[in-house]
Amino acid sequence: MTMYSDTGTGRHEHRPVGTLTYPAGARFAPAMPPAEVGALSTLALAHIGDGVYELMMRTALAFSGVTAAHELHRETVYRVNAPAQARAVEHILPALTPEELAVYKRGRNAKVNSVPQHADVSEYHAATGLEALFGWLWLQGMTERLEALFGLITEVL
Repeated sequence: MTMYSDTGTGRHEHRPVGTLTYPAGARFAPAMPPAEVGALSTLALAHIGDGVYELMMRTALAFSGVTAAHELHRETVYRVNAPAQARAVEHILPALTPEELAVYKRGRNAKVNSVPQHADVSEYHAATGLEALFGWLWLQGMTERLEALFGLITEVL
């Protein structure tokens, strides 16, 4: 990213340099080969999984009958944070395959540089592991598995 200064306001803004594209042949819901997904860093998987998890939660809330924007936001914030995701992980751990568990553990053990004030370190690591798992599943196009795990999570959140 390069920082540019808006001459009209003097404020700095970040704009990407170059073109952002999906990997060759990937769609919005990609189905990448495991080797290609495995080439990504664990924190890159968590970055993608964070967005996938939040989108799934927002979609579920929108279809739950909540219609007020402030209520949708409040419910999303309540469910999409490190402590809530740590609770969610505890609920789905028994249902994970050995390969999924390995991805989760790799994400949980990833070195992070900071932890939000509202979470303790163990919660944040558990949430990072969950996000890495969701990113890993998403990139491989394993949407049915994502839906199954998310269904288990909604039982407790």
